[in-house]
Amino acid sequence: MDDVQKRKQLRKYKMIATGLFVLMALIFVIMTVLEKRNPAHWVGYIRAFSEAAMVGALADWFAVTALFHHPLGLKIPHTNLIQNSKERIGDNLGNFVVSNFLSPQNIRPYIQKIRISNMAGEWLAKEKNQQNLVSELSKIILNILYKLDDDSVTGFITKKAREMTDDLKINHIVGNGIQYLVEKQDHQKLITGLAKQIKEYVLNNQDIVKQRVQKESYFLIPKFVDDTIAEKITGGLSKFFEEVENDLLHPLRSEITSKLYAFSSELQTEKKWEDEFKNIKNDFLTGDKLHQYSVDIWTSIKKSLARELEEEESALKAYLNKNLTELSLNLQTDEKLQYKIDHWVRVTAYKYILKNTHQASSLISSTVGNWEGKELSEKLELEVGKDLQFIRVNGTLVGGLVGLIIYTVSNFFI
Repeated sequence: MDDVQKRKQLRKYKMIATGLFVLMALIFVIMTVLEKRNPAHWVGYIRAFSEAAMVGALADWFAVTALFHHPLGLKIPHTNLIQNSKERIGDNLGNFVVSNFLSPQNIRPYIQKIRISNMAGEWLAKEKNQQNLVSELSKIILNILYKLDDDSVTGFITKKAREMTDDLKINHIVGNGIQYLVEKQDHQKLITGLAKQIKEYVLNNQDIVKQRVQKESYFLIPKFVDDTIAEKITGGLSKFFEEVENDLLHPLRSEITSKLYAFSSELQTEKKWEDEFKNIKNDFLTGDKLHQYSVDIWTSIKKSLARELEEEESALKAYLNKNLTELSLNLQTDEKLQYKIDHWVRVTAYKYILKNTHQASSLISSTVGNWEGKELSEKLELEVGKDLQFIRVNGTLVGGLVGLIIYTVSNFFI
C-alpha cells in the first residue's frame, strides 16, 4: 500500500470517528430539547449516554491528535509529541531494535539456519549461471587490465625484480642445486650417459687414435706396433667406460660424487665464487635489460590474458567452467566442505552483526533524528493513524456506557 492509499484510508477512519462524535452531539442536542418538552424517564438515559460519549470522544481525539499535531493549532504543552521528541524517539527506537532484534540470543537461531554452500552449489550447477559468472568476471578483469598503466606495471615489475636479484646469492642456489641432485642420485644418470657416449666415441674413432699414436711414436717403431698399441688403448678405454656405465658402484662414480660434494660446498662458501656469480648477474641484469625484460613479460602477459578473456571458447574460460562445475558438485556433495564453508559464514556473520550492532542503533537514531519533525509525524500517522482512530471510536462508546452507568447508579442508589 503506497502513501496515497494510506492517506485515503486514514481520512476514511477519521471521518468515521468524527462522524460518531457528531452523531452523539446531535443525539445530545435532541435529547436535551426533548427532555424540556417531554421529561420522559428514558430520555435522561439517552441524554446521559450521548453526553458522556461526547466527552470520551473529545478526550480521545485530543489524546490522538496531540501525538502528531497541536490540537486546533493551539500550542498546548505536551502536544505535538512526535515532532518535539524525535531525537529521543530515534535513540529509543535504535536501542529497542538492537536490544530486541540484534541480541545474540535472537540472531543465533537465524544464523544457524544459514546453508550458503548448498545454495551456491545448486546455483553454480546451472550452465547459464556459470556462463554469466565467467562472462562477468572476464569483463571485470578486462576492464582492470585495460585501465592499468603499462609504465607503472613494468616499473613495479622492474623494482620487484631488482629487489629480488639484489639479495639473490646465485652461488648458493647453484651449490644447493648440485648438492640436491647428488643426494637424490640424479647425477648417476648423467655419469652413465657420459660413460656410454665416451665409450661409443672411442669405438667409433679408432682411426683417430691410431693416427695420434703414429704421430707421437718414433719413426723406428713399425706401423703394426703402433696399430697394436692404438687398439689396446681404444679397447682399454672402451672397456673401462663400459664398466663405469654398467657398474653403479664403480670407484670412478664414487670419486665423481665426492668431487661434486666438494664443489657444491666450495660454491657456497668460497668468496671468489660469490663474486664471480655476482659479476655475471650484474652483467646479465643491467638496469636497461631488466626494464626491457619487464616490458616484454608484461606485454606478453597482457596480450595473452586479453586474448583468452575476449574469446568465447578460450582455453582459460574452458578451464574456469570445468572448475566451476567441479566446485558446484563438491558444494552439493562434500559434507566436510559444506560444513567448513557454512561454519565460516555463520561465525563471520555472527561476529560481524554483533560487532556492528551499535552502528545499526546509530543509523536508526541519526536517520530519525535527521527527519523533519513534521515529516516524521506524518510518516508515523500514516502508519498507525488508522488504528488510532479506533481509540476514538472506542472512547466514544466506552465513555457513553460509563456515563450511562453513572446516571443509572445516581438515579437508583443515590
